[in-house]
Amino acid sequence: MSRGQSENEVDPALFSATVTSLTHSFGDNTRRKIYFYLRENPGATAADMAAHCKVHANVVRHHLERLTEGGYVTFDKLPKSTVGRPAKGYRVVDETLVVGGSMRRDALLVALLEMALERLGPDASEQMAHDVGVDYGRTLGAAVAPTESARTVKEAMTSIAGLLTAHGFDARAEEDAAGQSVVSENCPFGSAAQHHPVLCAVDRGLISGMLEGLGAERREVTLTSRARGDDTCRVTA
Repeated sequence: MSRGQSENEVDPALFSATVTSLTHSFGDNTRRKIYFYLRENPGATAADMAAHCKVHANVVRHHLERLTEGGYVTFDKLPKSTVGRPAKGYRVVDETLVVGGSMRRDALLVALLEMALERLGPDASEQMAHDVGVDYGRTLGAAVAPTESARTVKEAMTSIAGLLTAHGFDARAEEDAAGQSVVSENCPFGSAAQHHPVLCAVDRGLISGMLEGLGAERREVTLTSRARGDDTCRVTA
């Protein structure tokens, strides 16, 4: 804490770094695909996941090592059915567990984030969460190959769904009478969003910033979220 900063204030850079780190939990598409497959198919082997992801088993093993090291996944040795090493059956680790004698990194980050939110208060927390989302969204959107003309909202939202999925949101683009939407099935903030729904402002800011970064013709968005009692986590432009 710097001099002149009261105990109820939180360094915005620290808050921003925490949010950014959480959204980077699964930055690789194949790794996320493996994780979601394991969540629905506990006990799957590397060969099962290779077939599901349509990649070589060695690629799957590399991602499984990273997921295991991070405490997201563990494995059990299966009975040998052929000569050679016993196969491993992988499964997702519950978020509340301690793995290998140390707490998952993200659990510590969520604890830090929750303390920051409590000290900031709801209004300041929501504004900061939104601003962090906008700044980060602009960066993500601007990193995509630029086009000479402005993107339509539909094109931009389709790109955004893919980018968000790569950053932990398991998102998809939808179109209905209300407009173009991105629906997220997985929130990288986990239970922290349930305790602090102001975190949903990150989603709103993130997509608004990405629309700007992508050069979309419209950037104003509305938000619904499960943490706030809605049926879906949806941002509509």
